[in-house]
Amino acid sequence: MQAQTFVFFGQVGSGKGTQVKLLADFLKEHDGRECVQTSTGNEYRRLLEGGNYIGTLVKDSVIRGELQPDFLTNAIVTNILTLSLSPEKHLIADGYPRTIMQSGTFEAMMKFFKREIVNVIYIEVGKEEAIKRMMLRARHDDTEEGIAKRFDEYENNVIPAMNYFKDKKGYTIYTINGEQTVENVHKEIIKKLGYS
Repeated sequence: MQAQTFVFFGQVGSGKGTQVKLLADFLKEHDGRECVQTSTGNEYRRLLEGGNYIGTLVKDSVIRGELQPDFLTNAIVTNILTLSLSPEKHLIADGYPRTIMQSGTFEAMMKFFKREIVNVIYIEVGKEEAIKRMMLRARHDDTEEGIAKRFDEYENNVIPAMNYFKDKKGYTIYTINGEQTVENVHKEIIKKLGYS
């Protein structure tokens, strides 16, 4: 069986990062293959901690709850794939694409890397539940204003970025109920992907 490609979409606070890790662990156990993960959130946090010029520029937009520029996010993902992706490795995209423009770039990347089948996993969580979870985890950028802004960004940019893949050849969108326990969300993902 060839290596698989997965793209995760989910509102901030949907538990997406946790599910990405659980899926990567599951795949490693299932077939022993390595997973390449493009967690743009982690990459941006690394840039923030670098304390250099780009870190300052990124920090300003993070505080305002804005999405980062397409060119920068595309460059980060391109860099990860160029350095790490090979035919036998699974790919999990987390936090990318987040705009329609990025979706177009992602589609071109997948063509280039000969990834014809792409599983899009959408972890659906209601606004109230997501806000509750975000207030609990309290990261430095989780101000009420920042959270509200991120919801708007999500509705206006990220949902259209996911819908870009509807009816695209080779792309399947799986909607998962994200308001279950972590374990049950994972089970539903595995089941819908046809592993169980």
